[in-house]
Amino acid sequence: MDKFSISPAVKVPGWHIHKRLYDWVLHFAHTKHSMVALFCLSFAESSFFPVPPDVLLAPLALGAPKKWLRFATVCSIASVLGGIAGYLIGLGLWEVINQWVFAHLGSIGFTTENFAKFQNGYDKYDFWIVFTCGFTPLPYKVCTISAGVAKIFFPGFLIASATSRSARFFLVAGLFRWKGEAIRPFIDKYFNLLTLAFVILLVGGFAAIKLLH
Repeated sequence: MDKFSISPAVKVPGWHIHKRLYDWVLHFAHTKHSMVALFCLSFAESSFFPVPPDVLLAPLALGAPKKWLRFATVCSIASVLGGIAGYLIGLGLWEVINQWVFAHLGSIGFTTENFAKFQNGYDKYDFWIVFTCGFTPLPYKVCTISAGVAKIFFPGFLIASATSRSARFFLVAGLFRWKGEAIRPFIDKYFNLLTLAFVILLVGGFAAIKLLH
């Protein structure tokens, strides 16, 4: 039996399936199709795929550090294009597919609770919600689709997505180019906290400037 096969009689935990997806994505770092895989993964993750492109971006930047700018650029462009696709799904298809999505994709962030949180915040903070989800580990895929459902201002959505996604991926690729394998334990342990702290400081800084004026 193939090592990736699953007996139909055995119920596999969700985390186990995600781990297999993670390993499957990671193996592309050692193939000639790595760049295409990076583009496809970055595009798909912005609307439905559960594994973030950082998983493939990091080993590619480690293995070919001189190409880190190319990897980060491909990752950013594909992710923004995927975000646009997510926005269009929310804008035109959501009423048709929403029940299926909530029933089958809740484990990767598509829950009624998450959608309600996004919808409630878009009236006042649409740019910052998109920016925060694009830069941090918060579910960007849920953000892109719910932004389309809410019909938020598209140019603002596009600017927030391009800025945040590029900042994230150039940061990840740049850190691995700069410090190599030595930086991996630090990123694995603290990356989520650092990105959230950065966004809090950034939003707080703009709020302070607004208050001063």
